[in-house]
Amino acid sequence: MAEEELIEIVSLAEVKSILTKIEKEREELLYEQRIALEHAHKFAKLNVTNTKKLINDLKKMEAIDEHQAYKIADILPKTEDDVKTLFAKERMTLSDKDAKQIISIVAEYLEK
Repeated sequence: MAEEELIEIVSLAEVKSILTKIEKEREELLYEQRIALEHAHKFAKLNVTNTKKLINDLKKMEAIDEHQAYKIADILPKTEDDVKTLFAKERMTLSDKDAKQIISIVAEYLEK
């Protein structure tokens, strides 16, 4: 009988929080965990609470699914071109209006 795997998407801010907690509990992280934590420290610009709020706001948009919302929250695009680059490999084409709305939503959280 095959077991069904539960895959949960986590943001970079959540990775940072999880690995920081593990680091406090143990004396030393594994090599891969240490590299992931360094990456998260460099690139996670928002705290976990604001990242989750941002993801929820993005998911309210009709054009954005959960996976895309997490990707946007991790990268925090500042221009329409940045947003369109994130969607370059997607099967759907993002409208200019949606790209502008994404930039507007992200900007709100970057100002906090």
